[in-house]
Amino acid sequence: MNWLKYIGVVLLALVGVQTVMAQSDRNFIRSGNRLYRQQNYAKAEIEYRKALAKNPRNPQAMYNLGCALLMQQKDSAAVVQFQNAGRTETAKMRKAMVYHNIGVACQKHQLFAEAIQAYEESLRNNPSDNETRYNLVLCKRQQKKQKQDNKNNQQQKKKQKQNDKKQDNKKNQQKDQQKQQPKPDNEKMSKDNAEQLLNYAEQEEKATQQRLNRNKVQPQRRRLEKNW
Repeated sequence: MNWLKYIGVVLLALVGVQTVMAQSDRNFIRSGNRLYRQQNYAKAEIEYRKALAKNPRNPQAMYNLGCALLMQQKDSAAVVQFQNAGRTETAKMRKAMVYHNIGVACQKHQLFAEAIQAYEESLRNNPSDNETRYNLVLCKRQQKKQKQDNKNNQQQKKKQKQNDKKQDNKKNQQKDQQKQQPKPDNEKMSKDNAEQLLNYAEQEEKATQQRLNRNKVQPQRRRLEKNW
């Protein structure tokens, strides 16, 4: 896509205007065009703005200023100047040029609806422009793909949101289950430990009974022996 397809055509087309003001803005346009051809776009912009200061209704100055702004990557400002030129310009061929470049600028930034509208307006003024027609077809394809990509992204986000919700619900269920489960009692003995302690207690009890029994017998023997 050629950003400045028509810059060489709209150099100066003011005919029959003899006023000093008109002559002055034409001089600024010529100066701007020389700087533009030298690729000195910033200084060309200044000259075109001087032309507009002299004659704010000069569509050629508006259009060429838009081209100079585009070359400086000032796309939004360029589109404004092209729109001004489109509203002011009366010649159909030049009007077609203006809207062609609006379409290119919008298409560059994936503003496909606006670009399509501009290309269609350009073709209404110049139906034989095959380059504009090609750009229009390409732009419609890009718009269709953009819509499909947006739809896929929305579906993907929706699916991801559902998955996240499921994961959150699962985590919440796990937390609830953990809350419902009895907490382990560190002081509670295991079955094996309880049996071991019981056996130990029984053995201690037997040993104690045996000692008691021995103690009962021994004092009796002492008393008998003493009596003897």
